[in-house]
Parts: sequence; structure tokens; C-alpha cells
Amino acid sequence: YVMLLTLSPYTPRFRDRVSPPGVMIRPYLNGFTIAFNVSQPNTWQPYVDSMHHFLAAYDDKVQEEKNIECVPGQYFIQGGNDSEEKKACQFKRSLLQNCSGIEDPTFGYSKGQPCILLKMNRIIGYRPGAGVPVSVDCKVQKGNESHLRSVDFYPGNGTFDLMYYPYYGKFTHVNYTSPLVAMHFTDVQKNYLVPIQCRLNGKGIINDLNSDRFLGRIIFTLNIGK
Repeated sequence: YVMLLTLSPYTPRFRDRVSPPGVMIRPYLNGFTIAFNVSQPNTWQPYVDSMHHFLAAYDDKVQEEKNIECVPGQYFIQGGNDSEEKKACQFKRSLLQNCSGIEDPTFGYSKGQPCILLKMNRIIGYRPGAGVPVSVDCKVQKGNESHLRSVDFYPGNGTFDLMYYPYYGKFTHVNYTSPLVAMHFTDVQKNYLVPIQCRLNGKGIINDLNSDRFLGRIIFTLNIGK
């Protein structure tokens, strides 16, 4: 009990061995297979609904009301006591462009060109990339590489801007919304199971550990029918 009293609820006591981040995708409904038929809206509508629900916290108006505009390209270091509430940088869903759900409310699913969002796990105090933004790439994990012919990344060229880091924890960084990278699969082989691997790339990132499929990378399957 006495030892517990020495622990801070705001930050971990030891942060000299911060693990590199894992990643997760949205939508995530029934495992890591995203399967639907373009001509059957009932097969892709659950994915669309999930995306809108997840991105509600990223609505431009919500972000403008709760968070501040930050300077891109540099870490947002905040001083003060550990218990002081920290400011959070705006991440507006409009940054996701064709994958924002604003101009195309179906996120491309109605066209057989689905958008998938990638987010890094939150790690208190972590500064990814050691001063250089972490980027994302995607490719066919196994099989015919020509089954994945085109992927667009948003925002920009598919990077996590440094201004969203470090994260200070849920007790003080209350309005923090994790930055996202949207992957727009604009040309994928139809009527075929296509295993995709998307990876983080940057200094300090681990993305090739076979015993952990979520550390620095994620593997999922696209099955898009006509």
C-alpha cells in the first residue's frame, strides 16, 4: 500500500524502455476480413456506419471547439505539473479528404474502393520517429502483388505528424484524439481474397516481429465482390 502511494496516476514511473507502438484499423467488426459485395448495400453498410461512428469525434466543428491549432512538423511539448490539463491538437476528419466521409458518405465502399483507417496505440511520453514523421505503406502480404494495384494515403503522403506527440495520458490529455492515416484502396482485385499488410516506417519502429502481428504493422484481408 505504501509503495502504491508513491505511484503517479498521470505518468508511468519508469519510461526509459518505452515499447514501440502497435497499430489497429477501423472499421473493425468481425475480425480482420473486410468482405462485401458492391451491388449489395447491406453487405457494406455496417462498415460505413462503423466509420461514421468512429469519426464523430473528429468532426471539424468538434475539433475546433475542443482543441487548438498546432504547428506542424514539430513535437508539441507541454510543461507544467503532471496533473495540469494538457492541450490537444486538432485532427479534423476533413484532413482525410476522400476518406473523410464528407463528400462520399460511403467511404468508397459503394464503389468497391474501400477506405480503412490506421491508428497507432497511445503510449504516454512517446515521440515516434525521433524527429521525423512516421509513414505508412501497404502491400500484398502473400500472393500476387498485382492484386493490389493502387492505394492512396491521407493526409498528405500518409504520415503521422509530429505535432500530435507526445501523449500525456487520459487523465490530463482529456480531449486528445489520436492522429489517423487513411488508406484508400482504389484498385484491388475483385472476387478474390487479397491479404494486405500495412506497416509503420520510421526510426525506432519495429514492424517485422513474427510473434506480434500488431507491432508496427497489421495484416487484414480484403474480399470485394461485384
